[in-house]
Amino acid sequence: MYGTPHIVSDVMTHTVAAIGRRASFKEIVGMMQDWRVSALPVLEGEGRVVGVVSEADLLPTEELRDSPEAGYAQRREPAELAKAGAVTAGDLMTEPAITVRANATLAEAARIMAREKVKRLPVVDDTGLLEGIISRADLLKVFLRDDEEIAEEIRREVVSYVFPLPSSAIHVDVHDGVATLTGRVRDTALVPVAARLVRAVEGVVDVEFDLTRGAAVR
Repeated sequence: MYGTPHIVSDVMTHTVAAIGRRASFKEIVGMMQDWRVSALPVLEGEGRVVGVVSEADLLPTEELRDSPEAGYAQRREPAELAKAGAVTAGDLMTEPAITVRANATLAEAARIMAREKVKRLPVVDDTGLLEGIISRADLLKVFLRDDEEIAEEIRREVVSYVFPLPSSAIHVDVHDGVATLTGRVRDTALVPVAARLVRAVEGVVDVEFDLTRGAAVR
């Protein structure tokens, strides 16, 4: 009935910088700088994602270098101490990797990022092979949709079902992602339902209504 939500494959980055388990600390840092990223998937075999190395995983090593070892050890958990002495991706990485499927909705990807407190997710297929990566910035791409494209989806997927003709005559306008619905409707009790559905349209920032009760003007 309603429009198909955008999925991860619509906005993900297909070209991904990744490393193997044996990559050295220096190689990891160099690749992060070259690709301007703060985390790298760690792969094994034919490209199966087994972990992720982030800047946060590298920081214990730098902190240990500038801190008295005894004092540092007293302040850190065993896992952090292990990473402080690690020199390869396999020892530094966080595992298992938090991943997402290409056919997941953007809302699902956003929930995973929020729950796991990560900025990006490797995108994998059914066997765990790397297909791409999606970041917080990618999730915001839907808000760059053209206003008229959003308006047309609201007319087609919301108005035509909630307020079908001849019971309504509604004009839909979208400006900078804010949708405004004006006109006449026979049943104003359906306005809250329409509000929820319009807000669910990807790219909608907010919705405003100027609807009056009455028969449609044909």
